[in-house]
Amino acid sequence: MRQISIPYTVVWVETTGDRDKNTSLRNLDKKSDFFTKELDELLLQGEIDCAIHSAKDLPDPLPQGLVLAALTKGLDSRDSLVFKEPLKEGATVATSSLRREEIIRAWRPDLKCVDVRGTIEERLAKNVDGVVIAEAALIRLGLTHLQRIFLPGDTAPMQGRLAILVHQDNAAVRELFASCTLA
Repeated sequence: MRQISIPYTVVWVETTGDRDKNTSLRNLDKKSDFFTKELDELLLQGEIDCAIHSAKDLPDPLPQGLVLAALTKGLDSRDSLVFKEPLKEGATVATSSLRREEIIRAWRPDLKCVDVRGTIEERLAKNVDGVVIAEAALIRLGLTHLQRIFLPGDTAPMQGRLAILVHQDNAAVRELFASCTLA
């Protein structure tokens, strides 16, 4: 396989979902662009050539004019429950997902679930007994040394995968990613 070197500039964009740490994710549907809106607008305006998202955060359908150029194979898609000490009866577990809360309640009905928002680091710093985090995030951040267990049950569709979006008219960038094998 031939390797090519392409100069690029990273543009860090803080989205509504990054800034708003109060809105619960429990009520957002798949049409929501809570974590992607600002990047999508930059793509549509031609100010950036591609945007990398957590694939599970993509709205469905994608905004008109944008296409999925690549989807990584992904990392471990399981949900992990991170804790400092074994969870005692009545322990408090933080999660922003109704699906994850239902799994927790079915597995351990004695546990109390509370809503949590923020970066992985911010969630781990919360004053709770446990936090549910995607295993792929722990892997990417080098946090697999943390004490955790894998939760049973299904995970969010495309969890652990990264998605690269481009403007539908940007043939050069679409071709670039079409020729890549992403792992």
